[in-house]
Amino acid sequence: MTRRDLLRMIGVTAGSAAMYQAMSSLGFAAESTFRQPAGLQGAPKGASVLVLGAGIAGMVAAYELRKAGYKVQVLEYNARAGGRNWTIHSGDTYTELGGFTQHCKFDPGLYINPGPWRLPYHHHGILHYCKVLGVPLEAFVQVNYNAYVHSSKAFGGKPQRFRNMRADYHGHVAELLAKATNTRKLDQLVDKEDQEKLLASLREWGALDKNYAYVKGETSSNRRGYEKEPGGGLTARPVTSEPMSFKDVLGSGLWAMLPVGDNYEMQTTLFQPVGGMGQIGQAFARELGPLIRYNAKVIDIHQDESGVTATYEDTTKPGSKLTARADWCVNTIPLSILGQIPMNVGQPMVDAINAVPYAASIKVGLQFKRRFWEEDEHIYGGISYTDLPITNISYPSTGYHSRGKGVLLGAYIWGLDAMEFTAMPPEERVQRAVEYGSQIHPQYKQEFDNGVAMAWHRSPFTLGCFGLWSEEARAKHYDNLCAVDGRIVLAGEHASYIPAWQEGAVTSALDAIGRLHQRALAGGAKA
Repeated sequence: MTRRDLLRMIGVTAGSAAMYQAMSSLGFAAESTFRQPAGLQGAPKGASVLVLGAGIAGMVAAYELRKAGYKVQVLEYNARAGGRNWTIHSGDTYTELGGFTQHCKFDPGLYINPGPWRLPYHHHGILHYCKVLGVPLEAFVQVNYNAYVHSSKAFGGKPQRFRNMRADYHGHVAELLAKATNTRKLDQLVDKEDQEKLLASLREWGALDKNYAYVKGETSSNRRGYEKEPGGGLTARPVTSEPMSFKDVLGSGLWAMLPVGDNYEMQTTLFQPVGGMGQIGQAFARELGPLIRYNAKVIDIHQDESGVTATYEDTTKPGSKLTARADWCVNTIPLSILGQIPMNVGQPMVDAINAVPYAASIKVGLQFKRRFWEEDEHIYGGISYTDLPITNISYPSTGYHSRGKGVLLGAYIWGLDAMEFTAMPPEERVQRAVEYGSQIHPQYKQEFDNGVAMAWHRSPFTLGCFGLWSEEARAKHYDNLCAVDGRIVLAGEHASYIPAWQEGAVTSALDAIGRLHQRALAGGAKA
C-alpha cells in the first residue's frame, strides 16, 4: 500500500482533518523552507565539486556552487537534463527496462509530463529558479467544478459533475446541522448568539432555503447548476435542478473525492511551465552548458582523504570506463539506483539508502482526434476522479479551443494497480486506459488516436517514482541519509520532508551544499 492509498483511506473513514494530520506526519504537507537562494561565497581557491545526476537537485547544486566559485562537473545518465523533470513531445523516443521502446506520435506542440506536472504557489524554491532562468508559467487548473467524480458502483456507473456532488453533499450536511441547531441539540457546545450566526452561515454555505432545507430551487441550482440554463428572449427562463438524495450522496462514496483541492499542496494557485514541465530542466541545462556530461552511467564511487572519484560508463560506448574526480561530491542519484552502486561510506548511510523503497506509479498520455471534453462537455482544465484503476483524468490547462487534436492525462496509477500495469507492455497499458476512460467519456474509443505510457519502475534511471519513507524509517535513518559522510553528501526529493515534489529536491540541494561549503571552508572532511 502506498502512502497515497493510505491517505485516501484515512480521508474516507476519518475525514480531511485526520488526513491532513497524517500527511504532515508522513512529510506530505510540509511547507517549503526556501526563503532565499543559497548565497554561498568564497569557495576555497581551486576547490572542485562533482555532482552526480542532472535532475533538479543536481542542477540546483551545480548552479549555486558555480556561483560560489567552485569548479563543477556534472555526470548525468540520460542524454538530457532534468531527470524526472521531463516532458514527452512529438518525435521523442523512450526505451524502458525490458526493451520496450515507445515513439511519441503526438501532434507538434502537444505533450505529456510523465513526472511532475504541478507547481504549488508555496513551493518558493522551484518558483524562484523558474523566475531566475526565465521559464514562463501559466495557471494549472486543479479543481474544475464541471469535471466529474465517478464510481463504478454508484449511479449505475454514470459519472457525476463535481459541482453537483459538492453542492448536494454540502447542502444536505448543512441542513442536518441546521436542524440540530434549531432543536437545541448544540446548546452545550454553542451559545445562543453563536447559534444564530451558525444558522446564518449554514444557510449560506449549504445553499439552504428560508426554512433551512436543502431542496430544489433557485438557491441550490445556483450551486449545482440548472436543469435548463438561463438565457435570453422568450426561452430565457431557467429550470431548476433536482438535488440527489442524501442517501444516494452518502452511499456513492464520491464525497471522498471532493476535498482534494483543499489539501495544502493542491490549493489554488498552482502553475505549470508553458510548453511542459521539462522546460525547467532545459533552462538549467542551457545555463550549465558544458558542465554536464551526458550519457554517463556511474558504476563506482570512491572517496579518499583528498577527494572523490566516480567511475562511469559512456552509454553510447558500452563497456567503456571513464573517471571524474573532484574534492567533494554532491550525490543526487535516486536511492533505488544508488543502493546498487559501490560507494565507500559509513554503515549508517548505507543502511539509510537501503531503507527507502520507491513508489510504483504510471502515467498514460492519450491523444484524441479532437478536444471533445471541451466541445461536448465544456470541461476546460481540471481533473476528474474515479474509483477505477486509472484514478483520474486530467484535462490540459492550455490551448483552449485549439483546432485539431488534443492530449490529456488518461491515467495516474498507484500502488498494486501500478504494479499490474507495469507488467504490461506499453501498448496494453494505453489500451486499458482507453477502456477504463470510456466509462467516464463514451467518446474515448471513437476519438482515440495514439498514446504513451510511462511505468516508473521500468525507468532505468530511477527504478520507481519517488522515495517512499515510512514514519519509522524516517525517524531511524533520515538524519544519517542527509549527513555529510567524509567528502560525500546526498541530496534529492528523497532527502527532504517534501517527498515526490521538486521543491523537496531544491531545498535538499541547498541544505546539502550549504553544509558541504562550511566543511570545505573549515579545511577538509574531518572539520
